[in-house]
Amino acid sequence: MADNFRNLKIVKKLKDTLSPKLRWLKFSNTDKKSKDYIQMVSGVDLKSMDAERELEAMVREQLKAEFPNIENMKSYELLVDAVVHNLKKKDLLE
Repeated sequence: MADNFRNLKIVKKLKDTLSPKLRWLKFSNTDKKSKDYIQMVSGVDLKSMDAERELEAMVREQLKAEFPNIENMKSYELLVDAVVHNLKKKDLLE
């Protein structure tokens, strides 16, 4: 009985018109910077993203320990980015 519904013209037309739109909506709503998305698209397991997140977490902890209430300042994110960038740059030059 279910096979009969699949053969109907209206069902085929809906499938042909809605399927690409639904796939596009699913694709457009995903976070394109996430590790899962990159792994799904490329098939490559990125361990460098985990290392970068760990480095950023360590920098945040260190800044909070040295400077109380720094996370409430406007320039906190820029400072974290600058410190992480300088550490990565130093690591590349060594």
